[in-house]
Formats: sequence, structure tokens, C-alpha cells
Amino acid sequence: MNAEIFAALRQLEKERGIPVDYMVEKITQALVAAYKKDRDGYTDNVYVELTEDAMRMYAQKEVVDEVITPATEVTLDAARKVDPHAQLGDLVNVEIKTQAFGRIAAQTAKQVIIQGIREAERGMIFESFSSKEHEILTGSVLRFEPNGDMTIRIGQGTDKTDALLPVGEQVKTEHFVEGDMIRVYVIEVRRSSRGPQVMVSRTHPALVKRLFELEVPEISSGAVEIRSIAREPGSRTKIAVHAAEENIDPVGACVGARGARVGAVVEELQGEKMDIVVWSEDICQFVASALSPADVISVTQLQQGAKACRVIVPDDQLSLAIGKEGQNARLAARLTGWHIDIKSETLAADILKNVPVHEEPAADLIGDEEDDDVRRCEYVSEDGVQCRNQARPGSRFCGVHDTDAFDDAEDLI
Repeated sequence: MNAEIFAALRQLEKERGIPVDYMVEKITQALVAAYKKDRDGYTDNVYVELTEDAMRMYAQKEVVDEVITPATEVTLDAARKVDPHAQLGDLVNVEIKTQAFGRIAAQTAKQVIIQGIREAERGMIFESFSSKEHEILTGSVLRFEPNGDMTIRIGQGTDKTDALLPVGEQVKTEHFVEGDMIRVYVIEVRRSSRGPQVMVSRTHPALVKRLFELEVPEISSGAVEIRSIAREPGSRTKIAVHAAEENIDPVGACVGARGARVGAVVEELQGEKMDIVVWSEDICQFVASALSPADVISVTQLQQGAKACRVIVPDDQLSLAIGKEGQNARLAARLTGWHIDIKSETLAADILKNVPVHEEPAADLIGDEEDDDVRRCEYVSEDGVQCRNQARPGSRFCGVHDTDAFDDAEDLI
């Protein structure tokens, strides 16, 4: 009988990956639970020996003259039936007949074993997917929840589970139906009473990074590095790349022959536009590249120590530099971590000449707030020229000269 049990445990280990030793421990726990259910008594002195040769279950009891607690005590006469040399005060192992367990006790043992198998499977799934945090996984859309969340089936065979794609991590412009294959970014794997819970995303900037790692061998090998990403999911993403070796074109490597590599990423993201620029230690050069596809005349840092700069662009490039609803400039600011004040060439020249101008200044590119009470920035330069930008809401200064606005600039990357 024991040989059959161990043969079944080895088969279980082969099919589901549950170790034999783990299941032996669970069977031991099940037998103790069954004894407690059947006898409704003390079990701290109950032991189980389970090997391929034999299975023994016994209760260790003290030899006494008069039994007061049957669960832990035995008379001398009964003890000598087990051990002929037993004396008062000795501890003897009294065998428990498992065949005498009642139906309810047997059912309890069964439930303990089944629960042990479930816990083992959940533990293996958790370990498997917790090692895949911050990676890309491919799954299929299983169902849509009433609150808009999506359930994604990820993994294969026994190593599969259901992942949650919350509505807040979905791209509004993407549309899926049940059964569609989908690539997702694993944000976090949590333990829960119902097993591991895998949280995934389609909006995370790192999803774009992982997709490029899959498509561009130079990135996966480390020859090309992605230094920064700014993304507005479903619309546009800007990526700053840097080559570890001088003879490599980082942008060309990401674009690929006839745009095949970047095209594969765009297709996976259902048409999201990609701007790939070269990262540079020279912040002025980096900012100029980040404003691509607009041409830039000059980039000047404002106020030493503050992460703010002024960019001059040709008059016909101003709208392109700012972008639709300020998107291009906003993404450039997030990509570089700097506040960017964009001026047309004509307006910049008029400001330098201190000539009154009627052109509205470019909007604040880090915050999109608007205020009906429009005030002019109170900053005055060393040569006595007052800034012509609009003051930030609740401040006396514009976004360029309000130094408090730059404290959290790193968080925009």
C-alpha cells in the first residue's frame, strides 16, 4: 500500500512539480487532523512515520497507576502490552489504527491533502511569476469585468494563471475582444487568499522599453541603451537612446531597415507614434534633439542651477515645436527633466531689443493649468528688462523664473 502511495506522489511531482517530501508532510498533517476529528482530543503527542516500507501512527503516553487523561496517559498493564519492560513514569508509543477512523475523519484528511496540493500549486505560480516582474508576457484576453478591468490568461501548461489588467492601466484608444493575443508588462505579483494576483499594464513606459529590447538586438546586448522615455499612451512616445560604442548609430539601430524594427513596436501598440532621439550629456543638445521633429536655432540655460532653458525656433517651426495641445514640448520636458520655454525667432529678437510685443507667450509646458486672472511675470533681469511671460497660477513668476517649479522635475522622466 505504501509503495502505491509513493508511486502516486512521484507521478504527482512529475505532472505538477509538487515535491514528494512536501506531500509526505501534508499526508502526515492529514492523518493527525483525522485523529483529532475522530477522537476530538489532544494531538501534540501524536506522531506519524511514513516511509515506502511502512506507515506508523502512534501516540506517546506516560505510564501511570490511574489514568486521568486518556489522551496522554496509559496504565501499566496496557503499556506492557506494547513494551514488556515498561515501568511507571516511562513514555511508551501506543499505536493508532488508522483503519478505525470514521467517515468524517477520513473526509477531513482528504480535504487537508487537497488543500496542500492547492497551496503548493499557488506557491509555485507565485514564485514563477514574481521572477517575471517588470518583464513582458504574452497572454490572451479571457474576459471583461463589469468595472472595465480585463482578465488576461498568461503562461502555459501548469505554469499559467490569470492576470488583471485594470482599467487605469489600459490604453483608451486600444480595443480588444475575448480571445485576442496581447502583450502586457508585469507591474507586480501579490499574494492573496485566492492565490497569486498578477497586475499587468499596457500604459507603463517600460512596456515600450521591453518591446524595443525584443525587436532590437543592439539594445538587448547592451550596445545601445535607452536612457529616457516619455510616453502619452496611445498617442506618442519619445525615446532617448545612447550608443555604448562610437561606430553604432543608436537611432538607426532602433529604426531598422525600412523602419521594420520600430514598425513592429508601433504595430504592437496599435499605431502609437514613436520619436527616437539621441541622448547627450550636453543638455542644450539633448533638449534640441528632444524637440524633434522641429528645428531649433539655439538652447540657453536660464538661472544657474535651475533645470530650465529657453529654446529659440524659426517662426514657421513654433507650432511644430510646441505640438498639438503642447504635446511635443510636454514630452520633451519629461524626456529631459528640464523646463522648456519656447520662443519664436521674431519674438526672441523683440524681447532682446526691449520692444513691446503683442504675441502671446508660449504656455507653461510642465503644467497645463489656466487662470482667467492673467498676470505678467514680475521677474526683472539684470539689465532692467521685465519678463514678458504669463505668471503661473498662484505665483508672481512664470514657469521659467519660479524656481520652486523645478524641484520635482526629475519625477517627470
